[in-house]
Amino acid sequence: MTIDDERRAIRLELESMKAGGAHRRDLSLHACKRLFFDLGIRPSMAAVRDLTQTGSASDIPKDIDHFWERIRKASKVRIGSGAIPPALEEKAGELLGELFREAMIVARDSLESERRDLHALKDDTERRLREAEIRRQASDEALQRSEARAEAAWARIRELEAELASSATRRASTQETLQAALMRLEADNEKLTEHLKTETAANAALRERIDGLQAEMRQNAEHYAAQIKDAIAEAERRVKPMLVELDSLRGMASTYQAGIRDASRKEFDFIQQLSAAKTRSDRLDAQVRDQSDEIDALTRELNALRARSTVSPEVASAVWALARSGRLGAQDFDELGTALDNHVDVPSRCPKCGDGEPELAQVDGRYELSCPECEHSSGMGCSRLEAVARFLNAAGASPA
Repeated sequence: MTIDDERRAIRLELESMKAGGAHRRDLSLHACKRLFFDLGIRPSMAAVRDLTQTGSASDIPKDIDHFWERIRKASKVRIGSGAIPPALEEKAGELLGELFREAMIVARDSLESERRDLHALKDDTERRLREAEIRRQASDEALQRSEARAEAAWARIRELEAELASSATRRASTQETLQAALMRLEADNEKLTEHLKTETAANAALRERIDGLQAEMRQNAEHYAAQIKDAIAEAERRVKPMLVELDSLRGMASTYQAGIRDASRKEFDFIQQLSAAKTRSDRLDAQVRDQSDEIDALTRELNALRARSTVSPEVASAVWALARSGRLGAQDFDELGTALDNHVDVPSRCPKCGDGEPELAQVDGRYELSCPECEHSSGMGCSRLEAVARFLNAAGASPA
């Protein structure tokens, strides 16, 4: 069995004695006995303390001294009990005394060495204790800082969780709003598509009507022209004989006084017929002019409808709102051009003076809206939209 095995066996014995309620001195004496007699190791405070795991630096040396005292007493008893001659007994006693003194000297030296070791161990332990205390304080401070940081981190986490929940709520609300807006835009798109189809059909019907009116106008014009020509020819045909007859009657007036009244009556009838023919001709001319004015109005309406069909009223209204609020620049007006001019109405009253009626002028493709009363002007613009917007924005009022 090795020394380590012996030490483990001694520790087991000591643990068993502790469990049996043995006193500290009994544990120390048993450890000294096993070390000295079984292992041949001189008992020391460190060795005994390592085995018993109990006792202080002052108690263990006392227990070791007590062990040596018992050894001395046991030696004296054994020596005195035998049949030894007195001279040999005395020599043996001196030898044992010398051994005891040497042992005491060695024990004191060992005790001093152990005391120095214990003091060094104590100092080192105290130093390590102080260092451990410093480290503990530093650890406590670090722990407090860590706890503070952890609390701050938890607070931040709670804030972030709240922000995340709020963001999720806002995101859900935004998605719902976007979904509703998308559905509304799709519905508007369908409505605009239907409206476009309706306008296209209306434009086609209007175009057919205009074509029919133009054909009817041409027929009426040709018919009226033929009627006017026939009337004029009839008038000329009837007037020439009457003029000849009138000349004849006037030549015969000196001879036939009675025929003067008849000639005057015929002349009066001729004049009435000529006036009736002229009146009919004027009426036909008026009808032709009315038909021409109606065709011109329908043509202008067709052009307006064609211009309006290129841009939806909703888009025109949105662009006009931007222009009215002053959010469109010169480059924007240049890019839009005159595409929205048909959707822009000239204000009936000047927003600056309130009395004048603004007048829109076009010179070399440039537009200018001005008030003749207060001379308020929009300046030259590339379109009627730009002129009206600048005119209203410069006055700081809404259109009438």
